[in-house]
Parts: sequence; structure tokens; C-alpha cells
Amino acid sequence: MSKRRKTAPDFKTEAEERAFWESHDASEYVDWGVAESVRLPNLKPSTKTISLRLPAALLERIKIEANKRDIPYQSLIKAWLAEDVDRHG
Repeated sequence: MSKRRKTAPDFKTEAEERAFWESHDASEYVDWGVAESVRLPNLKPSTKTISLRLPAALLERIKIEANKRDIPYQSLIKAWLAEDVDRHG
């Protein structure tokens, strides 16, 4: 016999739903044993804008490297940071 699940309330806003799930155990509402995996190929990871001060000469060198690789310099900086964190993290 399966466990009886609670019914989640109807939410008026996304913020209200987020607050609810932050304070409630989803296992009381969802039977994860019957859940199916989904792929979301077009979902982009969330990003946060930051301000980063670089010496002008360093930024120019980065832009030259990015131009050689035909990618935006911000993308090159992100790739380099990710590689370094993976290597040292």
C-alpha cells in the first residue's frame, strides 16, 4: 500500500511557491519513486553580473587572445576561470 501524499497548495506567485518549498519537505507531496527524468536542453544556467577591475594592458591581452579564438572575451575569461577552479578546486 502506497503512502498517502499531501496536496500542494495553489500558488499565486513564483515567490510564494519558492517560499513554500524552502520550508516544506517535498517527499510529503511527491512520490519520487514514480518520477521520470527529463532533459531541458535549452535551459541556460543562471548567471550573475559582477564588476571586475583589470589593468587595461591585461584586458587588451585577453581581448587579443579571444579574437584569435573567435570568441567573446567575457566567454574566454569564464572558460579560463572555470578551468582553473576545476584544476585547483
